[in-house]
Amino acid sequence: MKISHISVTTMLLIGLISSGLTGCGQKPGNGGPPSAGGPGGGMPPAEVEFITATTGSATLTQDLPARIEAWRTAQVRARVEGIVEKRLFTEGSDVKAGATLFSIDPRTYAAAYQAAKADVEAARLVVSRYKPLLEIKAVSQQEYDTADARYKQTQATLAHASLDMENTRVPAPISGRIGRASVTEGALVGRGETTPLATIEQIDPIYVNFTQPGSELLRLQAALKAGTLKHAVSTKVELLLEDGSKYPLSGKILFSDLAVNPSTGAVSVRAQFPNPERMLLPGMFARVRFPSAIAENVVRIPQSAVQTGPQGQFVLLIVGENKTKPQPIKTGSMADGDFIVTEGLKGGEKIIVSGFQKMRPGAPFKAIPWQAPGTVKPAAASKMPNGKKAG
Repeated sequence: MKISHISVTTMLLIGLISSGLTGCGQKPGNGGPPSAGGPGGGMPPAEVEFITATTGSATLTQDLPARIEAWRTAQVRARVEGIVEKRLFTEGSDVKAGATLFSIDPRTYAAAYQAAKADVEAARLVVSRYKPLLEIKAVSQQEYDTADARYKQTQATLAHASLDMENTRVPAPISGRIGRASVTEGALVGRGETTPLATIEQIDPIYVNFTQPGSELLRLQAALKAGTLKHAVSTKVELLLEDGSKYPLSGKILFSDLAVNPSTGAVSVRAQFPNPERMLLPGMFARVRFPSAIAENVVRIPQSAVQTGPQGQFVLLIVGENKTKPQPIKTGSMADGDFIVTEGLKGGEKIIVSGFQKMRPGAPFKAIPWQAPGTVKPAAASKMPNGKKAG
């Protein structure tokens, strides 16, 4: 019997594939892949950070939106009409009170000043000539009084002309940082109204304005009166910038309005902060954190530990060896960025603060104590070659 060409080719291909598979196979111990349970076979356990809930006193704080405002603001204005000749400052620089910022063409006012000066001299000569004549009755008292009144009028005109001359050099009304110039050289200013030329702002110290809801103020006053809360001892306030960072210097509350705004239902409050580095600028938005009261025997936990689900807020508790359990909670006021827990925790519970996103159901995890942001972790003690600790 003859074998077809196709059949022979097919058999050769099958043989080659079989021999290739046999050669590629590796036995355990001959460089093959490690088993799933061997060293390095699995993913390392997820690392989570936890805290142990404790009870104690906490200073309740409020975080409220705020707007930053300059401590003093003054507009530089032209007091006489004329053409601006020069701008004598650098935009965005610091200027001193009284420094000349603009010069206005003084020629018209110089001519008026010289004319007034000449009129004063002429009137003075008339008065000095009439005085001895009055004594000998050569001129009447009325003529002398008219000449004296004319002399005084020319003196007033000269004083006005001198002031106009002085006002052709526009001074800084206050010390501070000057912004962009509103006019350029060659502009006509002072016609019809006092033209604003620039604005100077003093920003050290600086104001921070915010509002406190009237309902929250009433609730706090009721709690203080009932004794469930105590008055906060500290009067310092903190500032949280738009990027979430904390301003390094603390401020103080200056005043609170005596009335509630009927359109917003809130009370306006103003605080003052030092600003030596000019970090705070007028118009910036921020959040003010200030102490409102002291609560006793409360549990406080970091915001990052609180999660929200369909049933509300909850935290993840460590309840055993590689076991966790969700615990429903309720939160109330804030304490320096932390939540005050009103229901669900009694103290002593181990709560996962961070790292739960990396956890897998049923998989082992490694729990380490949580370090608050900004705290320095203790450095591990270095060891000498003989195994002893250095130092």
